[in-house]
Amino acid sequence: MIPKKLEEGDTIAVIAPSNSVQEDDKQYLEKTEKLFNSKGINVKYGKNIYSNTLGYGATPDEKIEDINIAFKDKNIKAIFCVKGGENSNSLFEYLDYELIKNNPKIICGFSDSTSILNMIYQKTNLVTFHGPTYKSISSWETLYGFEEIVKRFMKGEKALKREDEVFETIKEGSSEGILLGGNLNCISRMTCGKYNLDFHDKILFIEDLGYESNPKFVNSFLYYMKQNDVFSKIKGLWIGNYEHESGISLEKIVTDIIKNEYKFPIIKSDNFGHTEKKQVIPIGSKVKIDTSHNEKIILSEECVN
Repeated sequence: MIPKKLEEGDTIAVIAPSNSVQEDDKQYLEKTEKLFNSKGINVKYGKNIYSNTLGYGATPDEKIEDINIAFKDKNIKAIFCVKGGENSNSLFEYLDYELIKNNPKIICGFSDSTSILNMIYQKTNLVTFHGPTYKSISSWETLYGFEEIVKRFMKGEKALKREDEVFETIKEGSSEGILLGGNLNCISRMTCGKYNLDFHDKILFIEDLGYESNPKFVNSFLYYMKQNDVFSKIKGLWIGNYEHESGISLEKIVTDIIKNEYKFPIIKSDNFGHTEKKQVIPIGSKVKIDTSHNEKIILSEECVN
């Protein structure tokens, strides 16, 4: 199930499923709103995005209220998570999956938003989008992320690579599957239990934030996934941005762990993750990896209509 494209005159909603908006975030929200307005898009903010009821953020009820209103409101055409954080997974049991299924629309975010983006896809089959949060659209130094939003959501472009970007082959091969993934920390916690993800026949994409997840943490996340048979189920692996002061790369940690035990291809790029280059990646769309081509991963179908 794919959502409709954004058009001039449409309205987007801004919600905070992770951390609340702080005073020093406001300048970026204002800048991002002006960018959307420049494309003829109106912005509506959830009433609870500033809430700090718990002393460490909004309650699940407050967060869910904004999400439900955004999906229910017929005038809202897309939903953007305002920023990252730590606990959007607290919303799994409260999300109204039937409401979402009956009101499909674009929902976009990254980092901690990984949790709800993948769970919404898992429960509803709605394609969701790993891309810039509302704040990050203007808090980074370039307009790369906003340009990608316009290309993907307004123009319906399918490319997962700009001409000037380099994709590396870590392990050769070709395969097809459905995109699933995002922040490694979040994904690793969704490998088993009541709210686990179905990794069968998926192309898994992963990234992480180096100053929060050092190489030992990343190693632990990946071993946990290996021990729960994730790598025996997936059809391919796409590694994104990871920068740590040690200089140890995410692809090194991955190859240290999986070595030659699996046949799937592995590619690497720096155009998604905690970086100003934030590609918009559709979770739930079919893709093909072929390491013999310059464009090593391509979308096999439309992700908006």
